[in-house]
Amino acid sequence: MSDFETIETDVLILGAGGAGLFAALHVNETAPDLSVTIAVKGLLGKCGCTRMVQGGYNVALAPGDSVERHFMDTIEGGKWLNDQDLAWTLVTVAQERVRELENELGCFFDRNEDGSVHQKAFAGQTFDRTVHKGDLTGIEIIGRLAEQVWARGLNRIEDHRAVEMIPSTDGQSIAGVLMIDMRTGRFVFVKAKAVLLATGGGPTMYRFHTPSGDKTADGMAMALRAGLPLRDMEMVQFHPTGLLAGAETRMTGTVLEEGLRGYGAYLLDGDGERFMDKYDDRAERATRDIVSRAMFAEMRTGKIGPLGGLYLSMGHLDEAEVRRLFKGMVERCADCGFDLAGDKVEVVPTAHYMMGGVEFTADGGTEWNGLFAAGEDTGGVHGANRLGGNGVANSTVFGGIAGDTIGRWTPGQGFFHDPDNTAIEAAIGLCRTPLSNPPGDLEPIRIRLADIMWEDVGIVRDATSLNRAMADLTALEADLDGIGVDGGIGGDNLAYNLTWHDWINLKNLILVSRAITAAALSRDDSRGAHYRADFPETRNLESSAFTRVRIKDGAITTETQPVNFTRVKPGETLLVE
Repeated sequence: MSDFETIETDVLILGAGGAGLFAALHVNETAPDLSVTIAVKGLLGKCGCTRMVQGGYNVALAPGDSVERHFMDTIEGGKWLNDQDLAWTLVTVAQERVRELENELGCFFDRNEDGSVHQKAFAGQTFDRTVHKGDLTGIEIIGRLAEQVWARGLNRIEDHRAVEMIPSTDGQSIAGVLMIDMRTGRFVFVKAKAVLLATGGGPTMYRFHTPSGDKTADGMAMALRAGLPLRDMEMVQFHPTGLLAGAETRMTGTVLEEGLRGYGAYLLDGDGERFMDKYDDRAERATRDIVSRAMFAEMRTGKIGPLGGLYLSMGHLDEAEVRRLFKGMVERCADCGFDLAGDKVEVVPTAHYMMGGVEFTADGGTEWNGLFAAGEDTGGVHGANRLGGNGVANSTVFGGIAGDTIGRWTPGQGFFHDPDNTAIEAAIGLCRTPLSNPPGDLEPIRIRLADIMWEDVGIVRDATSLNRAMADLTALEADLDGIGVDGGIGGDNLAYNLTWHDWINLKNLILVSRAITAAALSRDDSRGAHYRADFPETRNLESSAFTRVRIKDGAITTETQPVNFTRVKPGETLLVE
């Protein structure tokens, strides 16, 4: 038997973004006698994707808007692949959640002169409904959530990464989660009656990406290894405007948020000419998938900037207002030597968000008894394309709902289950694989993965590129398995051994990349973020089906399932004028 520590908690929350922190607070409110432990890969309040949100929070508040209108924008943006019950939950509960954020948690969003909440324009929507705090909305939300977690004294284990969800001995329930204490390198098994999977997504397997490098789709990889079904994995969203600052800086790929284009920014080719009107009547305010493909097509013509991208220009707008409204981005660009407000900056489409993820129900439940999921770890809410501003709404809406469900479920139905020790041993063995091999260089693996996914499973795909990627990913994983990490004599060099964690990160990214590629191969039409050059048409909206990916007998399998149009069918509308 391997040596590992065991600790117990009634409820274990994996992740400290909007979904995880909201869930923890709601569990505490619903069932204050339960012990709640938040596990986070970094430091609570300082990591995760919600904190990085610049744009805002979509919610129907203003006269003339409605939840029906928000719902239809979400469904049409998602190209009719959304789970409509999940989408309806999103748009209706968002109205409650935004008031909770302000009135109970202390967030203060920007206001109009009359005192009403200011809502700005975001692409793909028929109404300006994005609530925000300047262009630093995520920091405002996470700051207030973290304060409440600290004030209520909820347990937290920081610098702990989850490596495997461990089933009960009968395989029907979750018994807990195996983790690595990154401070020591020791394994810790956290035994829990209920577990929330809320680690976020993180398409950092692409050459250009917006999430921080520690976001490596860990939750999705754990779910795949656990045999859970994931839907819509081919749907990886590319944000059109990632800052292009050169290969030598991690600032490359950082989002210049959608509110810039909503405010009136232009996209220009390398010759300084606008081009979006050739691709969509909404020009720069088209949905992210359309704008990203248009930019990709323009880049292929060779009319590019010195770093190989295109330009985002705000020079024609009121410079003082741009500096006031988008203070955070203006300063960030200035740190890289660019004048966002008065000139133009070079940009490139950048992998931003994963619409796919674990299948879950509107109350947060999954196939495993005692396992719940919320946020970007889940699939079905957004369908084939997420509207900007619907992401942080998704996390906070479903995080809160999952917390309520866990708080009601756990006191009467939650039990500590004996773990499958074979699964624990297998997970420890997998993590220790590189410690018994001669140390090598992981950077070529990372570069090859980025090249494979950007070139062959990126904004434009076809059967040839996807089949090539499947073969290359298989070979890449075999190469990774042969590369070792220096763990010291007897494992005495595992405390904050970031090379070891990079190896685990790459293992997860390659697995999730294989799932993305398999799902993309199985969808032979183009929908939203998924564009097949060999099947460019969107077909048969009335018989829409989503893809399901899971691991069976060690192999990735795919199938399709029909979308259940529970509220509206293609050609119909719930729009209230």
